[in-house]
Amino acid sequence: MPDWLMIVFRSIGAVAYLFILTKIIGKRQIKQLTYIEYIVGITIGSIAAFMATEMDGPLYHSLIAMAIFTLFPYMFEWLAMKSKILRDLFEGTSTVLIKDGKILEDNLKKERWTNEDLMEQLRIKNVFRVADVEFACMETSGELSVLLKSQNAPVTPQQLNLQVAPAEEPQSVILDGVIMDEPLSNLGLNRRWVRMELEKAGVALENVFLGQVDKGGQLYLDLYDDKLKVNAPQELKLTYAQLKKCQADLEMFALSTKNEQQKRIYQRDAEELQRVIDQVMPLLMR
Repeated sequence: MPDWLMIVFRSIGAVAYLFILTKIIGKRQIKQLTYIEYIVGITIGSIAAFMATEMDGPLYHSLIAMAIFTLFPYMFEWLAMKSKILRDLFEGTSTVLIKDGKILEDNLKKERWTNEDLMEQLRIKNVFRVADVEFACMETSGELSVLLKSQNAPVTPQQLNLQVAPAEEPQSVILDGVIMDEPLSNLGLNRRWVRMELEKAGVALENVFLGQVDKGGQLYLDLYDDKLKVNAPQELKLTYAQLKKCQADLEMFALSTKNEQQKRIYQRDAEELQRVIDQVMPLLMR
């Protein structure tokens, strides 16, 4: 067999064997690898390259070496679970870089970060002023965790005592001008509904790059022609406005009538409708 053909077969075998070993080790992202996993990954890759091109040595020597190196992450992970000292040694510890709006320069130098590196990571977290940060630390994965000061943190609906609808994944019902039947059926809709919505929006199907339907049954369109603007669906907001108008009409009837019995009925209905509005508002005002 020619040498070049042997190299082809050995390379394919090395890639297949390396793929199996990688699946065994796990599927962490590169930035989440521990020191040991990083070292093992480099070493196994070098052995695989040697196995593919070295024609003199037996093939099984390289296979055994790769298998042995694959066992190291499991062994070190088991030791790390048994001892925090070993866990800190193998995986490292987090480092505080900012505390109470003040950069800890010694810790920054310890991690070999410059102030530009720190500011870049803060901007990735949508933080542009160090003074706004209560606490920031570099995790063992290399990621920067940031806690803003309470007066600078975004306000959540829970802090405002507001009820909001749970976030749910929209279904893509149009892709590249083609209607997708499976997402439509999951929503209990059909092609006829899609075409009616497109007709109301004044948009041709072939001009739709992406069409998504949220849980409320509203269709959002992104067109190939970026110059064309499609108004966002307003059905849910119109429904909310109509309910508020009905509630206001009931209150107005209660104020305008001189019949006490009717006044009580209107007031009671207005209060009940207001309770219904409060319950459905998170679903309507998305």
